[in-house]
Amino acid sequence: MRYAHTVQAVRDAEGALMARLPEGALMQRAAAGLAVVGARVLGRVYGRRVAVVAGSGSNGGDALYAGARLARRGAGVTAVLLAPERAHAAGLRALLDAGGRAVGAAEGAAVVARADLVYDGIVGIGGKGGLRAEAAELMRAARAGGGAVVAVDLPSGVDADTGEVAGEAVRADVTVTFGTYKPGLLIDPAAELAGAVTLVGIGLELGAPEVEALQHADLAGLLPRPSGESDKYRRGVVGVVAGSDRYPGAAVLAVSGALRGGAGAVRYVGGGGPAVLARHPETLVSSGSPHEAGRVQAWVVGPGLGDDARARTAVAEVLAADVPVLVDADGLRLMSRDAVRARTAATVLTPHAGEAAALLGRAREEVEASRLTAVRDLAELFGATVLLKGSTTLVAAPDPAVPVRVNPTGTAWLATAGSGDVLSGLTGSLLAARLPARDAASAAGYLHGLAARLTEGPLAAMDVAESIPEAWRNVCGG
Repeated sequence: MRYAHTVQAVRDAEGALMARLPEGALMQRAAAGLAVVGARVLGRVYGRRVAVVAGSGSNGGDALYAGARLARRGAGVTAVLLAPERAHAAGLRALLDAGGRAVGAAEGAAVVARADLVYDGIVGIGGKGGLRAEAAELMRAARAGGGAVVAVDLPSGVDADTGEVAGEAVRADVTVTFGTYKPGLLIDPAAELAGAVTLVGIGLELGAPEVEALQHADLAGLLPRPSGESDKYRRGVVGVVAGSDRYPGAAVLAVSGALRGGAGAVRYVGGGGPAVLARHPETLVSSGSPHEAGRVQAWVVGPGLGDDARARTAVAEVLAADVPVLVDADGLRLMSRDAVRARTAATVLTPHAGEAAALLGRAREEVEASRLTAVRDLAELFGATVLLKGSTTLVAAPDPAVPVRVNPTGTAWLATAGSGDVLSGLTGSLLAARLPARDAASAAGYLHGLAARLTEGPLAAMDVAESIPEAWRNVCGG
């Protein structure tokens, strides 16, 4: 598992550690990690040109000390000081003593444009808002020059706690972060600016994270496995209420995801029965209402359902069931907030940014810019687990004390019609296999993204469904 902590949690842990260490020891740990990564990026240190763009404060100090270490190995290192009178004095002295030099911002553009490596030590994790004009100009020159940009702790100009980007920000090739990940390094739009992220341990003792991200080993421990005593009913039966005469494909895709999600059987209810049976004859199809379909351990409702009276009744019936329920697509428009909040069994909502905006009464752009805030607000508003789809897929539990999960496997190729229907079916199947709501949503998002990555090049939603077994084996080593 990868864990991300808030700025305040990091500050508290740093303060406690610095009280036990010699002065400057913590900064030296950070600088050592920065220098190691910088050397790795350069490949050969001797004779290479390094620019350290340093603001005031500890972030600039980390970068200056790292520059000093590279200068001692034969690199030509120049510090570009944005505020010379407030530069980190000890870090700057170390750089100059190692043979480096320092210039002001006015001379800096030419320096960074010629550099093979540029350290972004402009502002640290406490920074708010976008880059100031001269810093932005320097980093544009660095990008134009083609040298690798290495951000110190996080790219300057992004919000460490939320991933929001309020103005111009550094686009890094590599980010070296200290002690723990920061939420903004895992959540777009900031995550897109971080490049490859390297975590350097500096000895911090931290409590509960704000955000966490599953890895293969975590997922392998969550996924259900049949035993010798299993049968299709013990493995779980998932009901799918999806599709319509107009959108039978949504039914096929949701069922396709459900069949590959670990449950033992799929019951389908809706107008897409003929299309479902033509593709998946193993499906148990019913044309009646959900409560007439037979026993299930979880329901999926909404994809391609339409908004007529039959669809509204189906959503209401499913929400009244005493089993876990996933609501997606049309179901999100048709559901009653009071009905969701009144449920005692788990509920999972899976909106994209536009649907989330409608549920929250906000603009889509606001949701996309503040994804962490949006997913937490939705989970609290509806008392449900929320999987917010998009460039960064987030899963939030209704309890705000529980860390939000970030899916690390997503890919832009998933922005294709029907992929969300597959995800809904897959998540519902894991719910029917008795995974808790947060685990089911997190595991489904991970497998869904991995399946897309295992499908080379442009893909269709059915390609994702058909790659889920391979993704499952990839995770479990089977």
